[in-house]
Amino acid sequence: MRASRLLSLLLLLQTRGRMTAPELAEQLEVSVRTVYRDVEALSAAGVPVYADRGPAGGYRLLDGFRTRLNGLTAEEASSLFLAGLPATAAELGLAEVAATAELKLLAALPPEPRSQAAKMRERFLLDVPGWYRGRDDVPHLTEVAEAVWGQRPLRMTYRRWGPRVVERLVHPYGLVLKGGSWYLVAAPPGGDPRTYRVARILTLATEPGCFERPRGFDLAAFWRSYAAEFRERLYTATAEIRLASGMEELLAYTVGQDVVTAALAEAGEPDAEGRRTLTLPIESYNHARWLLLRLGAGVEVLGPPELRALMAETAAELGKMYA
Repeated sequence: MRASRLLSLLLLLQTRGRMTAPELAEQLEVSVRTVYRDVEALSAAGVPVYADRGPAGGYRLLDGFRTRLNGLTAEEASSLFLAGLPATAAELGLAEVAATAELKLLAALPPEPRSQAAKMRERFLLDVPGWYRGRDDVPHLTEVAEAVWGQRPLRMTYRRWGPRVVERLVHPYGLVLKGGSWYLVAAPPGGDPRTYRVARILTLATEPGCFERPRGFDLAAFWRSYAAEFRERLYTATAEIRLASGMEELLAYTVGQDVVTAALAEAGEPDAEGRRTLTLPIESYNHARWLLLRLGAGVEVLGPPELRALMAETAAELGKMYA
């Protein structure tokens, strides 16, 4: 366990340069005191780790030092060969580069990891888009990716909800693939980051010059925060329902597993007929009506009264249609 952690510490310093003890501790999920001991162990083993003092200090490796460790385990190597990843690379315009890198990595692997990598490709497939929908049409994705990589400003016309077309000058910070859709995280000069769905970019032009990427900007942290805020904005009300026994899976498929899991955790015990009363977050009464109708008689809306009235109205219309 410690040998693996020492290797991880060494590779962190090699790939990221100077890092403080608290930063290393956070990445390795250990205490700062453990980092001190591990650095001493690396120094004792002959690894040139140096400590720079002062506010901008931290640990670093001697300039020019590179570890020659290349011992990927079979599991680590096989994880790099998930079938489906080349399709994502192709969308970014990196198909040929990714294929070449894959061949080089395979050639460098010993027989056992190489065999495991081949099995991974044969037996596991990554298919990002959800059911009943394909990938977005993203003709500008390659140009956007190049601008992200080169820190080049972008001028674009963008179709917002409405529909309404706007023009934006943005500094592109990163790209996120979510559920088969690509999203650009970018900010107007001097502004805060926002998200743009790449499929809604109508025209795109790369502006001259380069922008300075904000220090400390973390794409993954931004996306986690954005996703949490999006969910809070999305749900504007709640509905109280009575759910029949055995309908939990269908409800989860309809409104989302995390929503149902949270609702069930707060629900009381089932009644004599096995039904449970749940409180669900909803976007709007009309949207909730069409979602809950999928469950038929397996769900009864108890409130709010406006939603219950909508359900009754729709049920009456269906009764007339099928009478």
